[in-house]
Formats: sequence, C-alpha cells, structure tokens
Amino acid sequence: MGIPPHLPLEVSPEEVRELGAAVVSRLAEFVAEVPRHPASSAPDMAAVAELVAPFTAAPPEEGGDLSVLLDRLCRAADLAMETAGPRVLAAIPGGGIYTSALAEFFTRTVNRFGGLAAAAPALTAMEESVLRWMAQDVCGLPTGSSGILTTGGSTANLSAVVTARHIRLGESLENGTLYVGAQTHHSVAKAARIAGIRERNIRVVPTTGRLHLDVAATAETIRRDRRDGLRPFLLVATAGTTDAGTIDPLPALADLAEEENLWFHVDAAYGGFFRLTERGRRRLAGVERADSVTLDPHKTLFLPFGTGALVVRDPGALAAAHQGTGSVLQDVGSSDALPDYAYRGIELSRENRGTRVWLPLHLHGVAAFRTALDEKLDLAEHAYEQLTGMPALDVPWRPELSTVTFRIRPRDASPEAVEKADEATRKLPQHINASGRVLIYSTVIEGRQAIRMCVVAYATHREHVDEALDEIAAAVAAL
Repeated sequence: MGIPPHLPLEVSPEEVRELGAAVVSRLAEFVAEVPRHPASSAPDMAAVAELVAPFTAAPPEEGGDLSVLLDRLCRAADLAMETAGPRVLAAIPGGGIYTSALAEFFTRTVNRFGGLAAAAPALTAMEESVLRWMAQDVCGLPTGSSGILTTGGSTANLSAVVTARHIRLGESLENGTLYVGAQTHHSVAKAARIAGIRERNIRVVPTTGRLHLDVAATAETIRRDRRDGLRPFLLVATAGTTDAGTIDPLPALADLAEEENLWFHVDAAYGGFFRLTERGRRRLAGVERADSVTLDPHKTLFLPFGTGALVVRDPGALAAAHQGTGSVLQDVGSSDALPDYAYRGIELSRENRGTRVWLPLHLHGVAAFRTALDEKLDLAEHAYEQLTGMPALDVPWRPELSTVTFRIRPRDASPEAVEKADEATRKLPQHINASGRVLIYSTVIEGRQAIRMCVVAYATHREHVDEALDEIAAAVAAL
C-alpha cells in the first residue's frame, strides 16, 4: 500500500511493517558497510557549524517523505566518530550490538513505564533478574544484592555517593569527607559536589608507580582527617582506570574501609564485566567486598550508549537514600517481591531498561560475551608486546585490562629531553589519526603526556589492532 505522504500519529499494522522494513533495510546497509568505514568522519569543530547547517531546520507544518528523512539521518550519522566500528581505540569505546537495539525497539514501541513495578511487573522482574545477575554472579555480592540500571557510569556514581552520604552522614553533611585516587574518574568528584560535599573535602590521594591508589597514604590521610575533626565517610576504588586500565588494590582498600567504617564504592564501569573471564575474576578480586559497584554495560557488555548500572550490597540502603513520593501516586500498588526503581534512583519517569540487557544475554548466552572479553585481553597483550618492540617508544605499564599506554622515549633523563619527548607524544595522535583509518587519543598521566590504545569494541579483532600498530609505527618513523 505504501507509506502515505502525510502519516497520522496512529499508524496501522501494515504501516508499522512498512515503516519498520524501510528503517531495517537502511540499517542492514549500515551494518554491512561499518567494517569498511573510517574510524572518524567527524570534522574539525571549527568547521562544524557549516557542515551541520543542513540538519538544523525546524520541523515543517506538514509531514515529509520517510525515504528523504532517512537519507538525512544517514548523512548525519555518517558525520561522526564510527563508534559502531572496529577501529576506534580512543577513550573507552562503546558497543552497540544490534540485538540490543532490537530489544530497545521493542521496548520503545510497547512503551511501558519503568519507574514503578505495578505499571509493568513482568518487565520489572526481567530488569531485576539482570541486576541480580550483575550484582551476584558478576560482582560476587551476596544473595539479595541488586541495584538499578542507569543512563551511564556518571549517574551510577552519583547515586553511589548519595547513598554513602545518606547512610554514613545522615542529615548533617558538615565536614563529610571522601577519598579518591589521582586516577579516579572525574565523575566521582563531580557527583560529590552535586551531592553537597565541599570540594576541599574531596581528598585526592597519590598513586603508586603502578598507578594504583596508595593504601598507606590513604590510611594516613583518613586518620589525620579524623584527628582534625573531619568525618570520613566514603572510600572510592577503581577497577579499570580510564587512562591506563589499572586496578586499585581492592582487597587492601576493602580492609581499610572496614577498619575505618567507610562506605566502600568500586567504580568498575570499565573493568567490571571482565570478571566474566577467569583472568578478570582473578585480577578484580575484592570487588565482591564493596558496598556498591558501578558497571557500564555500554562498555564491556557491548550494549548501546545510555546503559549503566549501580549494584549494591544492600538495596534497602539505596532505597533509603532515594525515597520520595507524592499523593498522585497513592493509587499505585506495590509488592515486596518487586522493586520500584523510582525509589532506587533519581528518576521517576524512566523506561524499562532491562530488555536491552536481557535479550542479548539470553539470545547469545553469557559464553559469547566471555569469549569476546577474553579476546580483548589477548589483543591488549599483543599490542603491548608489539609496542615494547619499538625502540622509540616507552611503554611503562603492562596492561591489567585492555588498555595499553605508551609515549615517545626521551633521549635521556634531562628535563629538556623529557619535555621534548612529551611534545612529540602530544603531536603523535595527529599523525596516527590522519588517515582516518584508526582513532587513538592522548592523555596526561602524572604530569607526562601519554597515548592510550583501548581495545574494547566487540567488532575489534587482531587485524584491526595490527592495522593500528602499523599506523603507530609509521607515525613514529615520520617524527
């Protein structure tokens, strides 16, 4: 029958099929082409206004043609970093497996309310099942632990800080003090400020030469603060830092948190799901002792952006910190068997987020994700061995997860030589990324410039890492 030129808001089953087929057809073309796409087609931001101008028009009074609009969408999506592809090794790449997108298409179409269990109890039970799996099977927290799916690690860290603040400080925030490392993700300090903790009471503790949070220095800082009348309440460890993928000494920090009666939060947004592998579970021992853990399924479960999680040892603590209701909800039923996620997080209005996690796990099986994560660990080791074989490079830290960090080796230890090497390191990504085939970012670690290569995308395999290594070798030779 064809899609009518002026499509009504209420579409028929036939129109649903035709609209869906038109979109899926475009997506099939996209998926087929992704392996050949450059890592980035994003323009220099100085020229972005001119390039995006065709996409900024206000909506028309009358509807348009779907084919024309899909053309526009595809052009807009092409003008971007190729985060669905295999050659983005910058930041911590997102996933976006297609089966999760299918689940999200289903969820958005049935449009069930996800804030209160009574609105969709079976979908809530499904969401709770993946949260308990993350908390208990992945993180090793005890039976009864659970949490909430969030929009990402930043909102998960915010809820963790709010919960720790509520449980350890109560209504008085005065002199509340928390402890992070120099490699802790900046979202934790941001969450603390939002939660009302004074910036001067966010203690940044030094790291060791291996970029691990220094346990002895942390203990001394906590005890000194107590003597000075401050109120230590939260210790944050990282299981997979953004800069180098390092893992803080979790068992020792758990001991310290227990001794000092601090809430122990582990930011495992990057590293957490590596616990599905034998190596990851061994390296991430101690996560199971946390009071709360941040996870990012849109990283190492390869799900679409906007999928984070906070799991906690005691869901009651999470609920106590986020409780709040209104008289308009007085007719909504509740059940002791199912949680109301509105009372575990900051949102009342929210979609059911569990489907996008549940369907891929049940469709592919956990073993498929474990195999992919093991491959990423192997690829990082391969990259490390190859990079250490390049005489011009200093590769200071063996990867603990799937990030390899390197820099130009100084000619000698003099300040002038180090500064010159740092300048060369800062320029190197421009040469590596010039062809558009791969994308790698730089960072600053302990005052020194560094380049990081993060192997996380599910579609990244040996040939793509070798391609990136070739680009790195050529860029180093051209300096």
